[in-house]
Amino acid sequence: MKIKNTNINGCFIIEPMVFEDQRGYFVETFNRNTFKANTGLDINFVQDNESSSKRGVLRGLHYQRGEFAQAKLVRVIQGSVLDIAVDLRKSSKTYGQYISVELSASNKMQLFVPRGFAHGFIVLSDIATFSYKCDNYYNKESEGGILYNDSQIAIDWQLPKEEYIISDKDLILPSFDNILL
Repeated sequence: MKIKNTNINGCFIIEPMVFEDQRGYFVETFNRNTFKANTGLDINFVQDNESSSKRGVLRGLHYQRGEFAQAKLVRVIQGSVLDIAVDLRKSSKTYGQYISVELSASNKMQLFVPRGFAHGFIVLSDIATFSYKCDNYYNKESEGGILYNDSQIAIDWQLPKEEYIISDKDLILPSFDNILL
């Protein structure tokens, strides 16, 4: 398992080793000891989530506040997505900046998103199955979000806007300047 730093402190791209033969493949998607040795972080995941979405579905940008903040390890089991993490840590040198990475079933890459980030993705393939581990439980009262097309963050979602499929809830999220942390 290769764990690579990104341009945003605390976000890591994980490239697992894939063992393939005539039967198929095997991959270890997470190893707590390896992760800790390479990042210095001792993560204890407590909740796994999975979603299935069709091309153009844009989910996000979401985060959890306060004691319910979550770190996430995200990956794609089927298809491909453009995954986005926005730094909301006010003391960070990269506050308000984002990282984007294409995650797919074929590249098997994962993104570790630490606490203090908003997260979202858009589906690039016909369908995608997205899976993520969280180090804290979801709490509805602690959820927050940022409008996907906030001009200050200026995310390039890589698909034409007419292809976006966005929930009513995500269409009314506040701008970056008006989020509650």
